Amino acid sequence: MDLKGFDHPGDPGAGGTRSVKVMIAGGFGTGKTTMVRSVSDIKPLTTEETLTQATVGVDNLIGVADKAETTVSLDFGKISINEGLMLYLFGTPGQERFWFLWNGLFKGALGAIVLVDTRRLASSFRAIEEMERQNVPFVIALNVFPDCKEHPVEEIRDALDISPHTPIVACDARDRASSRDVLIALIRHLKERSAVALEPR
Repeated sequence: MDLKGFDHPGDPGAGGTRSVKVMIAGGFGTGKTTMVRSVSDIKPLTTEETLTQATVGVDNLIGVADKAETTVSLDFGKISINEGLMLYLFGTPGQERFWFLWNGLFKGALGAIVLVDTRRLASSFRAIEEMERQNVPFVIALNVFPDCKEHPVEEIRDALDISPHTPIVACDARDRASSRDVLIALIRHLKERSAVALEPR
């Protein structure tokens, strides 16, 4: 697996391809591993382990009681958006006991997707706070679970207390095309931010 250049997002790699590191973050059970699996061009590296009785009282399983596995380190995949752009995808662990890993994972990231389960908005507050603390541009992806109720985007924005400039898009993390659309929304957001930063003052 060639990771050359992933920690230098702006540098062209072999053949003129630019490699960009993208984080996929969010709360426990919001669909991060599912998104990496659905969209990656390669068989993703995952570090999922079976949830056991030992996690009772440690991990908050409210709303995800049927979840059988959990990411204990990271998920990794990659996707070629076009001939000149390769995205390396790093999915973060969602449980509080693994948050200490986040600092290392965020190093060199150009942008991020924060996956949100609208049934459990509070589960993604920590991921949003981390993006803002580390000044990592991000988009919000509302993962549409079968029993989700629809909410106006502005209600979601207010509840998450995020900037009006942060894009919010709906997605199905199980679907490759839907997940790819979220990545494209992130790329557009990054380009728009770069254009604004380059405007003469």
